[in-house]
Amino acid sequence: MTLSIEALDARLAERAKASPDQSYTAKLIARGTAKCAQKLGEEAVETVIAAMSGDRGELVKESADLVYHLLVLLRSQGVALSEVSDELDRRTAQSGLAEKAARPRD
Repeated sequence: MTLSIEALDARLAERAKASPDQSYTAKLIARGTAKCAQKLGEEAVETVIAAMSGDRGELVKESADLVYHLLVLLRSQGVALSEVSDELDRRTAQSGLAEKAARPRD
């Protein structure tokens, strides 16, 4: 069975309630947003490196790490996955090009 992002988020919610001594997720959240953001950044770089190297297996592994760390960062900030999903839904109601064109210019 394939794990959905919602199911992963629910699993992380449970693990975040555990003791930091017993859960890596709880440990990361206890260390604060800066640590969660740092780990997300590290995983993003590793994902890019895997993609650029053409190593499909590593890209899959690093992408899993990236998604995990994104969900941990969101949880550390109290941002629900549903908020991100709602934003994606709003954005995909039109083409990406039309959405970009509608953005205010600096």
